[in-house]
Amino acid sequence: MKLSVVIPVYNEQDTIHAIIERVQAVPIDKQIILVDDCSTDDSRSKLDELAKQHDNIEVMFHEQNRGKGAALRTGFAAAMGDVVIIQDADLEYDPDEYPKLLRPIETDQADVVFGSRFAGGQSHRVLYYWHSLGNKFLTMLSNMMTNLNLTDMEVCYKLFKREVIQQITVEEDRFGFEPEITAKVSRMRKDGKPLRIFEVGISYSGRTYEEGKKIGWRDGVRAIWCILKYNVLR
Repeated sequence: MKLSVVIPVYNEQDTIHAIIERVQAVPIDKQIILVDDCSTDDSRSKLDELAKQHDNIEVMFHEQNRGKGAALRTGFAAAMGDVVIIQDADLEYDPDEYPKLLRPIETDQADVVFGSRFAGGQSHRVLYYWHSLGNKFLTMLSNMMTNLNLTDMEVCYKLFKREVIQQITVEEDRFGFEPEITAKVSRMRKDGKPLRIFEVGISYSGRTYEEGKKIGWRDGVRAIWCILKYNVLR
């Protein structure tokens, strides 16, 4: 089984080499797709270096900053693996956990797998209370609309069979991608049946705003709108 790892990049010059080393170290056949969303730091030159050093890395560039969702849309279109996973370019999520995230798909139990920072008893860095509360509220609101029982809708680690994600048109350009994709996979059918969605507990080493965290309260407001837009207004 081949894995396509889609990594949106925006001003991650300090972490991009480290995360690529971690991804490459995972003993899985993989394609790595790096989408630079018009970084203003030295990320672009570092991505060019990585592409020259590794045959399995493909680098794509946006000529203007469009957001995480737009970068993922670009990356998904280029994916060639059997399974596609989203990986942030910082060091908050651990690629060593790919094998356990892949297991439900490898055993033909799942079509889509969500990681969860709030399930499974894995370690996580203690950080912002209000962020945690906000994530849980958004997950609850999303679950009410989709009738799924996820514990972490906003998580980065989402895996899809390639034929699933490439049938979905991603419309959101920023962090609204998370509730959008959750709504769309909840309604999608395969052979007339709902997609099989699994959740796997993961560890999490969140970063502070001083360390480069980008999501803010406006993204939370947008997420509420997206939950309504893609569940009620469609």
